[in-house]
Amino acid sequence: MSLVVVGILFAAIAGLPLFLVLSVLAISGFISNDLISTLYFAEVIRLAENPTLVAIPLFTFGGYLLAESNASSRMVSLAKKLLGWLPGGLAIVALSSMALFTAFSGASGITIIALGGLMMPAMLKEGYGKNFSLGLLTVSGSVGLLFPPSLPLIIYAVIAETPVTHMFIGGVLPGLIMVFAISLYCIKKGYSISSLKSDEPVESWRTLAKVGWEAPLPIVIIGGIYGGLFTVVEAAIVTVVYLIIVECFVIKDISFRTDLPRILRESSVLIGGILLIIGSALALTNYIVYADIPSVALSWIQSIVTTQIGFLILLNIFLLVIGFLMDVFSALMVIVPIILPIALEYGIHPVHLGIIFLANLEIGYNTPPVGLNLFISSFRFNTPVLKVYRSTVPFLAIQLVVLAIITYFPLITLYPLNLFGN
Repeated sequence: MSLVVVGILFAAIAGLPLFLVLSVLAISGFISNDLISTLYFAEVIRLAENPTLVAIPLFTFGGYLLAESNASSRMVSLAKKLLGWLPGGLAIVALSSMALFTAFSGASGITIIALGGLMMPAMLKEGYGKNFSLGLLTVSGSVGLLFPPSLPLIIYAVIAETPVTHMFIGGVLPGLIMVFAISLYCIKKGYSISSLKSDEPVESWRTLAKVGWEAPLPIVIIGGIYGGLFTVVEAAIVTVVYLIIVECFVIKDISFRTDLPRILRESSVLIGGILLIIGSALALTNYIVYADIPSVALSWIQSIVTTQIGFLILLNIFLLVIGFLMDVFSALMVIVPIILPIALEYGIHPVHLGIIFLANLEIGYNTPPVGLNLFISSFRFNTPVLKVYRSTVPFLAIQLVVLAIITYFPLITLYPLNLFGN
């Protein structure tokens, strides 16, 4: 078994797809312990019976519809009219728009490419400076991971066998604190810029009329879930049906005959890959539990740290490293099954753990030397990656402070669960 593990790790480094890495490890583990390897396929079948699973392809398809339409430019236009009067208003527009877009698209890289190019010229024209603008747009690409209906929230819920609605509720307040903290820095920056101009309030309503079909969607979906009007899966169905009607027949950004089949095909490729990885990860989790690996890891960790605070410090350091070495989906599938049982032994609520996990991965996306968003931003804005590194430092400092607050004050995550009766 050890030789198989070493061989698979080398193959993974060489580029073997993640689902094959996880599948071979799971099957090899079962066989080496005289278990029937069909347990792997049984786990995949169990995954298919998970009622929450339907939400993943639906929300992914909805995110693709938004990305293919001109919703991003309309959303930014509206936000500029509503917040343009505020010092640092345009920077806050960029931050909030990108956070919302990432929450629905599920991919920070797409957000940087789609909205970053739209916001950068406007911010430079307003006098924000290249360094500040570059850092803000790079970091803002991942801020939305904590907001529903973010795909990583759903995937964590599936892997950790935690209700998706709990993850959605638990992520809102930490996400808002993250956005608020960065917004304060934007306001500080705005006070030093004399060229900011105010917009007339009437223009806000004119702009609102143009996006009146799309703007209510997040409120309806999130409010409906929190208010118990419909389940997560029903919310996903409502999202897709509504977006098809609006984008294809009302606003007509997307052609029903030519564009819609292509978008469905492109999103299906991503969905298929995610589902393959989830099934393989759950099969490997099954073996990890059978082999009692979490107990072995727990004994080792307890020999190093004995308190919950100590474990959380160690966990944050570990997850920050994981965040810039792995993409969020891979990290969720591989690391959560190992970490979750250990965290439970230290008395950490699974929802709180999930928010800590995603907050770390969100920061890891922007952490040198190999954070994924750093390279996407370097490519998108045609800027040397070392300059991107330097531009993100102030924002990373803010995010680390917020991460500490989220980590060591669990009521921020858990109180809304009690408030909504969960």
